[in-house]
Amino acid sequence: MIFVVDDDEVMAECVALATKKETKIFSDAYAAMAEITDGNLPEMIFLDILLTGPDGFTFLNELVSYTDTAKIPVVIISSLDLGGRDFSIYGVVGVLSKDTMKPKDVRRYVEQYAK
Repeated sequence: MIFVVDDDEVMAECVALATKKETKIFSDAYAAMAEITDGNLPEMIFLDILLTGPDGFTFLNELVSYTDTAKIPVVIISSLDLGGRDFSIYGVVGVLSKDTMKPKDVRRYVEQYAK
């Protein structure tokens, strides 16, 4: 299972379709973390940074604070210019720009990191 955490419903659906795998979409970090807390660990997460409520960075901090969730590969999907910053300490394996990403970019990460 792949989680897509994005409050833009259309973008979340597009990312979910591009994975070509079973996905679960969350519109906010609270819902995604509640699912994880219930023991449903995803294979990987596609995460928007600018979320309603706690932002993506808050979600990343929560993930890395637990040994079992710290290992989940995360791909940031954002319209922010993150300028090649290294987010690997948060389990981030890649960053995709919402402005330029294509379905093949999503699939490449899924093929590489999803179990």
